[in-house]
Amino acid sequence: MKETYSRSKSVWQRMNARERKAAMAYGEKYKAFLDTARTERLAAAEIIRRAEEKGFKPVYTMKSLKAGDKVYWNQKDKSVILAVIGKEPVHEGIKIVGSHIDSPRLDLKANPVHEQDGIVYFRTHYYGGIKKYQWTCIPLALIGVVFTKDGKKVDINIGLKDSDPVFYVSDLLIHMAQDQMKKTLAEGITGEQLQAVAGTHSEEGQTPKDAIMTLLKKEYGIEEEDFAAAELELVPATKSRDVGFDRSLIASYGQDDRACAFTSVQALFDSTAKTRTNCCLCVDKEEIGSVGATGMGSHLLENAVAEIISRMSGGYSDLTLRRCLAHSAMLSSDVNAAFDPMNGNLYDKDNSSFLGGGIVFNKYTGSRGKYSASDANPEFIAKVRALMEKNDIPFQMAELGKVDQGGGGTIAYLAAKYGMDVLDAGVSVLSMHAPWELTNKEDICTAYRCYKIFLSLEK
Repeated sequence: MKETYSRSKSVWQRMNARERKAAMAYGEKYKAFLDTARTERLAAAEIIRRAEEKGFKPVYTMKSLKAGDKVYWNQKDKSVILAVIGKEPVHEGIKIVGSHIDSPRLDLKANPVHEQDGIVYFRTHYYGGIKKYQWTCIPLALIGVVFTKDGKKVDINIGLKDSDPVFYVSDLLIHMAQDQMKKTLAEGITGEQLQAVAGTHSEEGQTPKDAIMTLLKKEYGIEEEDFAAAELELVPATKSRDVGFDRSLIASYGQDDRACAFTSVQALFDSTAKTRTNCCLCVDKEEIGSVGATGMGSHLLENAVAEIISRMSGGYSDLTLRRCLAHSAMLSSDVNAAFDPMNGNLYDKDNSSFLGGGIVFNKYTGSRGKYSASDANPEFIAKVRALMEKNDIPFQMAELGKVDQGGGGTIAYLAAKYGMDVLDAGVSVLSMHAPWELTNKEDICTAYRCYKIFLSLEK
């Protein structure tokens, strides 16, 4: 048996030549997913597309369910729940891996278009925790949906193709930035300054704004008031790239938390268990507190499980639903901050995760006094640890920074409220929440192996 819990060796050092080749190939599949799933809507659509290729069907189209059936629940095109039905009565619990598919970004306001001194801008409102200055001077893609006055849905996806234009938030030139440079990083760029350039041209007798709105009407059938019924996001337009001479790392937007969503979904597809029902959650709104109709704080999980129970032998009852959720076990598959040698004083090194160190388990997340943490039970941690050791899967135990310095939240506590066992388990990320984040290819593979083994347990 290989050493699975060690800081002295990276996952790469523990791999043989065949495993290393497989890790690099898996990284290519992962990058392709990241380049497609740039928003929660695109991620949900891609997950559903892949699920349907594997034989999954919408649960609400099924009259009954039996062992071996594969179903999914689509929550408003922004959250997806996949399930493979097992032989065991569902009230004995299900196995769950749960991630989120939203990421920090710039959202267009309800009245976004305005012109100032010949330049047309989109006003934005940032989503999630960002360093605002990082979102200036980079190419941005505009993605989302608009509903016109007559109810027509218009899909917008501009900036991901090489032939597309992109959008751009400008910054002050260094020659005139003396006052700006005296400000803190948080004050140097304000939220209201995150306005994206949308154009400058105008025709005779038109203002630049009029010209842009004429173009939008011609190309997309959109009028200015239609932005009130829109969901449009500005996200980095650059594609995923390998980093380093050895190509060991991946730089890409949205790896928090699509690194875990990709591996969780693939793990469910490849899992072999037939006893317990297996479930994969890919939810929205985690970056702003798991709120709304598509966040984990809603009733989407229990609603989906209730629909499954109602189609199984014995039918639905509230008690069956409660027993099912209380007896379930879940890996909350979310990322963790990788140790940053350039800022090592902010970390407790002995309780940090490292790039290339394997899957990361967090007994608790939250901040300072463990606020908003679920705090996993040691009995469950012991079971998961034994599972990793038995299957030679490298893992790390970590926290997110020093006690009074770091911290963060996941969906774990929202699942734990049902009484189920929950443990945070994810991938280490460097430069988390930046427009480009870094992960290690071996960690992506290890996360997949962890989730697959967990779901493949017969009990």
